[in-house]
Amino acid sequence: MRHLIIAAAAVGAGLALGSCATMSAEQCMAGDWSGQGYIDGQQGLTMSRLDDHAEACAKHGVTPDAAAYAAGRRQGLVSYCTPYKGFEVGRSGSGYAGVCPSELEADFMFAYRDGQVVHAAEQALSDARGRVDSLGARLEELDDKITAKQAEARADGLTDEQRDQIRNRIQEIRRERADTERDWRRAQDEVDDAERDVRDVRWRFRDQYGSW
Repeated sequence: MRHLIIAAAAVGAGLALGSCATMSAEQCMAGDWSGQGYIDGQQGLTMSRLDDHAEACAKHGVTPDAAAYAAGRRQGLVSYCTPYKGFEVGRSGSGYAGVCPSELEADFMFAYRDGQVVHAAEQALSDARGRVDSLGARLEELDDKITAKQAEARADGLTDEQRDQIRNRIQEIRRERADTERDWRRAQDEVDDAERDVRDVRWRFRDQYGSW
């Protein structure tokens, strides 16, 4: 599981950084590699971030000080690799790139997994609400279709066969509406269940990580 988390985080980071310079010309020229390392450590970034900085600063003729960067990053990781931050990262749905020192990682990962529990519950609630909204919109569409077809059936000049076809279509739409309404009611039940789950996990972790 830990290897999968790390791999997913690495892919996500690569996609996010693909086309942007990670440092401006002013930052490169300032040469505060310890400070930049500290900032990156606080964000839980891997040492490969220095390669991105090197690429950005090469355009300005600047080479990073790897030793200063690494020292600053180690200090920044102390701020990142805390239980509170682990919970925050897990709850946000973000990946963990395996950056914490061994003496800090166990507590970080324990809290990170707690955060993932909350994230999963909150995501399930969001998904359930999305289904209710989608099905509710579909019900409105079907009601509009029924109204339009009923008006069409009252039009002058139609043959009996044409009116029968319209009535049959109205019945088809009504059947679809009945199915959709059943799905909508089930989705409402799912929202109720998901809301209860969210309340439960928030209560479960509030003493450990405070309110959020």
